[in-house]
Parts: sequence; structure tokens; C-alpha cells
Amino acid sequence: MNEADVLRVIVSLVFILMVILAGAWAVRRSGLIRGGGQQSLRVLASRSLGARASIAIVEVEDARLVVGVTSQQVTLLHTLPPSAPEDPDLAATQSAGDAPGFSSALTRALKRR
Repeated sequence: MNEADVLRVIVSLVFILMVILAGAWAVRRSGLIRGGGQQSLRVLASRSLGARASIAIVEVEDARLVVGVTSQQVTLLHTLPPSAPEDPDLAATQSAGDAPGFSSALTRALKRR
């Protein structure tokens, strides 16, 4: 094989790889991988408790479950009643008012200067 043949093989392989990656990206963006319209399982909140342990609130159909997750197992800690549908505007204002976020801390820091 001469240099032109080697270059042609390399360019062909790079082109095939790019086509495969573009196809995977298109399938992922189109949502065909998810399979269903509605998911019956959602993770509402999660908090790390250490290197390999965490706690999570998971919503399954009409129940909210508090689970402990380690590298070996998942343990049900508590069952919460289903949440009532909330107004997204009300939830955003409540969460912003309850805990100061990065933007409010940055604003306070800039006002001190």
C-alpha cells in the first residue's frame, strides 16, 4: 500500500465514525430511546451523604418514597403522601425566598464594594 491508499483508508474510517456519532446524536435528540411518553418514576430530590451513600425522594405513580442508596443496596426509609400539583410560579418564588442563592450572594458582595 502506498501513502495515498493509507490516507484514503484513514479518511474513510473517520467519515464512518462521524456518521455513526451523528446518527447516535440524532436518535438521542429525537427522544426515540426513551420509549414512552410519560415516565412513572421520577427522582424529585437527591442528597449525597458520603462517598458512596445518598438519600433520594422518588415519585412512583401516586406515592413518594424516601430511599437510602448505597453501593450495595437501596433501602426504603419512609413513604410520603402524593404531592399536590403546584403552581410553578409560586414554587419558584418560595424556593427563591427560602434559601438565598448564588445570585443574591453575588449581589450582596458587589454592593459591599
